[in-house]
Amino acid sequence: MLFRRHDRKAPLTRGAEWIELMLDDGPLRVAVRRHPQARRLTLRVRAAARDVTLTAPPHVPLAFAHDFVQRHREWVRVRLVRLPEPVPFADGAIIPLRGEPHRIVHRPEARGTVWIAPAQEDGEPATLNVAGDAPHLSRRVQDFLKREARHDLGPAVRRYAAALKVEVGRITLRDTASRWGSCSAQGDLSFSWRLILAPAFVLDYLAAHEVAHRLEMNHGPRYWRLVEQVCPARREAEAWLRRNGSDLHRYGGA
Repeated sequence: MLFRRHDRKAPLTRGAEWIELMLDDGPLRVAVRRHPQARRLTLRVRAAARDVTLTAPPHVPLAFAHDFVQRHREWVRVRLVRLPEPVPFADGAIIPLRGEPHRIVHRPEARGTVWIAPAQEDGEPATLNVAGDAPHLSRRVQDFLKREARHDLGPAVRRYAAALKVEVGRITLRDTASRWGSCSAQGDLSFSWRLILAPAFVLDYLAAHEVAHRLEMNHGPRYWRLVEQVCPARREAEAWLRRNGSDLHRYGGA
């Protein structure tokens, strides 16, 4: 299945609005999100969540929104079909780690959790070897990736904090769909653990990006000068994320 379908009888959140759109293989529920600053109707197919949302101004009647969605049925269908298939964390799956392909290998007889074996001379990729029972394999892989992300982000954040002469707070990892990182006014940093799937220079750039917000809580010219002062690979990393960022959300999907 290329996209997440919602059972038409599934319980809805109190106050939620939905529009049912009939596609080739059944109904799809399009979530309607009212936004006070919206000036027009905007349809969005989210690669991370593999769903469809309609952002609408508060005053737009639901019937009008319904007609808008129906008129764009083919647009929605094409974009859903183009979404890449999810790659679950399962035995035999190939996933990137620091930008390099790794094959997941279940080792039920082994002790421990997850460990890496290097690539073979015959061209076989490196492997992520996962011990334990099969029902725990996906969780163990995700936990391992989070640990690796924290292992890489911690030193990168400290290095850029020292370079910019700022202090940072705690570092948290999340699975965010719309942003790769954030910096609070108190200096706490949050990152998507999926950055560990990208090449190392991409994760390194995001560390610099968020640490620089300790001096400039905006994206003005002074802010970008600070980022490029400590991270010359900024534009290369941003270009990589534009081309490949949405693809990182396919890993670990059902």
